Amino acid sequence: MSAPPHTDRLTDRQIRLAVLVAALGYFVDIYDLILFGVVRTPSLAALGVPPDRMLVEGERLLNFQMGGLLVGGVVWGVLGDKHGRLSVLFGSILTYSVANFLNGMVTDLDTYAGLRFVAGVGLAGELGAGITLVSEILRRDGRGWGTTIVATVGICGGVVAALVGGKVHWRTAYFIGGGLGLALLALRLGVRESGMFKAIQGGGVRRGDLLALVRSGRRLRRYLAVIFVGVPIWYAVGILIFFSPELGAALGLDPRPKAADALLACYAGLAVGDLASGAISQLLRSRKKALATFLVLTGMSIGLYFGAAARSTVTFYAVCVLLGLSTGYWAVFVTSAAEQFGTNLRATVTTTVPNFVRGAVVPMTLLYKELRGPLGKVEGALVVGAGVLALAAVALWLLDETYGKDLDYVED
Repeated sequence: MSAPPHTDRLTDRQIRLAVLVAALGYFVDIYDLILFGVVRTPSLAALGVPPDRMLVEGERLLNFQMGGLLVGGVVWGVLGDKHGRLSVLFGSILTYSVANFLNGMVTDLDTYAGLRFVAGVGLAGELGAGITLVSEILRRDGRGWGTTIVATVGICGGVVAALVGGKVHWRTAYFIGGGLGLALLALRLGVRESGMFKAIQGGGVRRGDLLALVRSGRRLRRYLAVIFVGVPIWYAVGILIFFSPELGAALGLDPRPKAADALLACYAGLAVGDLASGAISQLLRSRKKALATFLVLTGMSIGLYFGAAARSTVTFYAVCVLLGLSTGYWAVFVTSAAEQFGTNLRATVTTTVPNFVRGAVVPMTLLYKELRGPLGKVEGALVVGAGVLALAAVALWLLDETYGKDLDYVED
């Protein structure tokens, strides 16, 4: 990995450290994000929620978490373009680490919901800041490998969350996440700011202007398109996997699947998928071709989930692995988001886009809640899935190809 010409003063060690910190930060980010899905049932049971209220209360807390991601995505994104990538990278890690500790101490549902919101705000900043930093310090022909490392290592946090959350007490699992994040802050002193960002500081360039994304029709089209391309990933995780116990039972599985095992299977597949999608985009020299390949695979895996997964518990978990593998295009998705816009808006876009994708779980679960009454749990989930896949296909067609694009420019 080597820096672009104007950041030659960064040593290879500093570049590798930046990639490492971004990757480990995303690892802890995903650990916390997925941990709630793993410990949802035991934590809610410990707080006195009856079995018939598990799904409803679980949806409520998940929506608080995702709402925090939406708010945090906007706040951290603007701060990243106004004050720098590093301030957001470490500020977000500190926020979600403290929130993790406090989540392990909750004694009532309202406090739990409030802390999931705070955790969501913290989780919103790390990925966008990390991907923006890595994209700007690496050469154009190699940045896809750097962002792939960040995404692949980060996704492994979901695997660890599933393993830890399924083996230790749910409070202990939250404490572990908080400790990991705080330990990571010790590496902050060796990481340097992006040269592209420093070059536009104090130069009269308007930075972090969220309204600039809607003032231009072409800019707004790019922004919405890159968001909709990523939504199927969180349909798979936020509905099919998070609510796999209820959906598995509705499909006829007895005993019903365990959320921790479904998440472990899915995130094992996601880790492989992210590595594969990043490598494919580099080898094909095309972000769009890689995204198209994995969207087709996602459609096929969703079909298997509803059409074949109910044959046995083993088959169900195998389909969860395939679902993770096929939706493992997060690395290419976030790289494409970073490459779509200029330096003065890049952190805003790269931070808000993945969080709007994650936050899309809120309208998706609300829509699913409305549909499962008249249609049933399985049919309602299937209709939501068909809708997000159709939107993603149209969005991909509208996206610009960005492989090898020079990122050293600003938006007018």
